[in-house]
Amino acid sequence: MQINHPVKVRLKTQLIGYDLGKYIILKYPDAKRVGNYQDVLIEGNVVIARYLIEGQQGQCFAFKSTIRNITKYPEKFLILSYPSQIENRELRMHQRHITHLPALIMLTNNDEDSAGQIKGIIADISTQGCGFVFRSNNPKVKVKQRDVNIKIQTSSNNSVVIPGAVCNSRYEDGKVSVGIKFDESDKQVKDLLEHLFIEAGLE
Repeated sequence: MQINHPVKVRLKTQLIGYDLGKYIILKYPDAKRVGNYQDVLIEGNVVIARYLIEGQQGQCFAFKSTIRNITKYPEKFLILSYPSQIENRELRMHQRHITHLPALIMLTNNDEDSAGQIKGIIADISTQGCGFVFRSNNPKVKVKQRDVNIKIQTSSNNSVVIPGAVCNSRYEDGKVSVGIKFDESDKQVKDLLEHLFIEAGLE
């Protein structure tokens, strides 16, 4: 959420709910992070909200609104006017295909050590990258941006190892989602998609 007056700030918050065409309810940002920005979180201020929705294409949505009210009970919430227009655009140039493939993230300098591996699944995949998901009870868990190898189980006896790089990670509802970009020069990606009978538009 971006607010430009009296100073330009960006704050993270959480969607609580909405009444279509009337208002949107957001959780008041964490007081520890808000700091001295309480003077911008006031009724009448204009906000620009942006949010991401994962999926085959990955989309970014944005809208402009105003703060209608700030509640204090039962919790502190921001009430925004429902926007008259919501804009969106696709983030990925290459379509992601939904999968459920068992896989491992292996640190490139420690591939044989089980302590340097993360077990999970490939939730979606394209010629350019994939979304890797694993379970965790720790909301502070993150996967650092670094080079990795992705070992994907294609059948009971076969697997492929594809080099890539971690671009981002986030925790949500007991799961950590990791965005991985493949090495574009790796032919194994094409072979893997063909093995999965996915039309990737490859020449």
